[in-house]
Amino acid sequence: MLTTGMLSGAASSAAAQTVNSANRNTLIQQNELQILENRLRRQQFQQQQQQFRAQDRQIAPQQRPVVPQMKPTCQLQPSGSSFVSTCR
Repeated sequence: MLTTGMLSGAASSAAAQTVNSANRNTLIQQNELQILENRLRRQQFQQQQQQFRAQDRQIAPQQRPVVPQMKPTCQLQPSGSSFVSTCR
């Protein structure tokens, strides 16, 4: 009976190691898949940014708008024996 218990214990231990090994392999594969997905997302993001930058370079910078400026209105007014210029 002791021998049977030892054999069943060894069998369950081997089964547990097989399950742990299978779980470990599955986790490794999932991790590698996630790494590859992240790389792909980074590459897609970088390509998108490059496209946006290329579009921005194609758009010609707009020239500054021409804004009419008012010229000051100056009047000469007599002041004593001379004239004084008053501008507004």
